[in-house]
Amino acid sequence: MRIFLTGATGFIGSALVPELLQAGHEVIGMTRSDDGAKALVAAGAEVHRGTLEDTESLRRGAANADAVIHVAFDHDFSRFAENCEKDKRAIAALGSVLKGSDRPLLITSGTGMGSRDDGKPASEDVFNLAHPNPRIASELAGNALLDEGVNVSVMRLPQVHNPYRQGLISPLIQVSREKGVCAYVGDGQNRWAAGHLSDVVRLYRLAIEKGEAGARYHAVGEEGVSARDIVTSVARGLNLPVVSIPREEAQGHFGWMAMFVTIDMPASSALTQARLGWRPEGPTLISDLDQARYLEVPA
Repeated sequence: MRIFLTGATGFIGSALVPELLQAGHEVIGMTRSDDGAKALVAAGAEVHRGTLEDTESLRRGAANADAVIHVAFDHDFSRFAENCEKDKRAIAALGSVLKGSDRPLLITSGTGMGSRDDGKPASEDVFNLAHPNPRIASELAGNALLDEGVNVSVMRLPQVHNPYRQGLISPLIQVSREKGVCAYVGDGQNRWAAGHLSDVVRLYRLAIEKGEAGARYHAVGEEGVSARDIVTSVARGLNLPVVSIPREEAQGHFGWMAMFVTIDMPASSALTQARLGWRPEGPTLISDLDQARYLEVPA
């Protein structure tokens, strides 16, 4: 297939490009920069100039492809709600040129959207319309396209990691540097689901090749790693003390991250594994954190 990939030079996208190419697909990678274009050409992909804000560029890219994988997202979490709305508009634009065809569109969301009311790990067969996370906008956009006959499926991400980046843990490391302590909230038993980068990109490929319209997939290798274990590993890497802070002080300590560090976010991938024959094989989150390049600032 000719696959249009947004976010093709980002953390996930740059690993997904070779995964798709090695499987025999052609990749049209979207980038906004000259450096990004050079990287795509070097990897063997076709270059498409565009941005999330330029919805016409998104439509052009999707129109020229057999399938679309939407990975791009503005990760300025200090403007998270605004960026989720931008993602909603981008998904609508991508889907608008796929109507009337069976060409698949695989969009990206977070595992929190599958959170259950019974406290069990988030599941692929749950879409929590009452979830307060603004990322719900992405899945609502997908649902609207599905109602219009577009072949849409959803990849829900946990904390995606390798030794260089670890999802929300990367900004948590920055907070720890600034504060001089590594902190968790309360007893630190709230959990974050995790998935290794190599497993995640393999799942994206399987989902675009074998996925079904309306399906939701969880790129989860570990259902839940406790905040206390995460913070303790970070503290080892930074050589900083570990402290517990009360919930009422979380906003003052963590800033915009308070909305994430105070919640329990376990998630299952049992249905994903059964449906796509995917098995996570990569290193654990703590293993990657213990090998993290703390002295290197992620690009």
